[in-house]
Amino acid sequence: MRKRTRAREYSLQVLYRMDITTDNYEVSLNNLWQLNVEGEIEEEVKNFASELVKGVAENLETIDAEIARYAANWQLKRMAVVDRNILRLGCFELMFREDIPPKVTINEAVELAKKYSDPEAAKFVNGILDKIQSEKK
Repeated sequence: MRKRTRAREYSLQVLYRMDITTDNYEVSLNNLWQLNVEGEIEEEVKNFASELVKGVAENLETIDAEIARYAANWQLKRMAVVDRNILRLGCFELMFREDIPPKVTINEAVELAKKYSDPEAAKFVNGILDKIQSEKK
């Protein structure tokens, strides 16, 4: 698995934890790194995951407003926690990370949804992020 893909998976775990526990991102990140039983995580993976989590946390209101704008007939609080956080991660990358191609962001988000949610969620994530990207152009 590629380093950035692994970092996105760790980011999703942290965002999910933050959503459930309401811990801040620093506490949640530290808990993940301390509880990691797979052994040492490469510094590059940790750094990218930390950047993503911090970025989502610091821009959460803006990100949630953008998602809500495009998620017709869906309230953010009623979405599955994992789906909501995949969208947050993807939306952050689309809105604030010019160094990541939009196609990569959307593809990675869809793959996260397929792995951690279900095929319908993958379609939902793809649709929302595609709408956000289309308007950004």
